[in-house]
Amino acid sequence: MTTELVTLHMFVNGQEHTLVIGRRWLLLDVLREKLDLTGTKYGCGTGDCGACMVLVEGEPVTSCTYLATRAEGKHVLTVEGLAGAGELSLLQQAFIDAGAVQCGFCIPGMVITATALLQHNPTPTRQEIAAALDHNLCRCTGYVKILDAIELAALRMREQATESR
Repeated sequence: MTTELVTLHMFVNGQEHTLVIGRRWLLLDVLREKLDLTGTKYGCGTGDCGACMVLVEGEPVTSCTYLATRAEGKHVLTVEGLAGAGELSLLQQAFIDAGAVQCGFCIPGMVITATALLQHNPTPTRQEIAAALDHNLCRCTGYVKILDAIELAALRMREQATESR
């Protein structure tokens, strides 16, 4: 059986890419295998754990169940795209500062989900943060430090916005 090849054009972390892939390739496979962006993890393969979470047009999606061809012409953001000029984003730094990084496997998906949350809601309650992370699983923590990190990042983002006015 031969795999039908297609051309995929998309923007990943602000860079334009045109790739030849198999028609049934998943976005996770394209990111990891074609673009060498390994921050996005393969966890469950069924979209249940959130380790593979990326933003497509600003919305979190599980890249292990998302056909890459659906990303045609779209903007995709991975955890690697959050850092700029060699510095971590406020959210990434907050995860470190709050001690929210244990084994680190789930953290890219958590950070991506939290990025989407904070873009839509810069002042989330702890309950709203927990609800947003409903599709992200962590086996190492009780989520307390992860929630703390997102609250810390939200505070820092608000402070930064106030300072820049």
